[in-house]
Amino acid sequence: MTSGTMDGPHYSPFTVAGGLVFVSGQLPLRPGRDTSLTHAPFAEQAEQALQNLKSVLEQAGVGLAQVVKTTIFLSDIDDWGEVDAIYARVFGDNRPARSVVPTGPLHFGFRIEIEAIARAN
Repeated sequence: MTSGTMDGPHYSPFTVAGGLVFVSGQLPLRPGRDTSLTHAPFAEQAEQALQNLKSVLEQAGVGLAQVVKTTIFLSDIDDWGEVDAIYARVFGDNRPARSVVPTGPLHFGFRIEIEAIARAN
């Protein structure tokens, strides 16, 4: 098993096991755990969370094309349509299995968090 490392909370951004990459939930934090997007429009938060997902996948040696499953957590299910459009643009032709889960408040007051499972190279 291989894990990404980071300073801060006790978890890994990703873990590789059994031929899969498991990516921890990605919030719309800017690099360095910057929470300045807490009150940003939903689209900006969604874009950043997906960019963070892409970045962690790259650290694990894979890309969005290897993603087979995502879970999107939304503090407000009314954001589903907007996230679906942004997600479709970011993922392009890749259509991984996906769950969208309404959650209520998320960490730092963000409106979205996304986790993924991808095929390892």
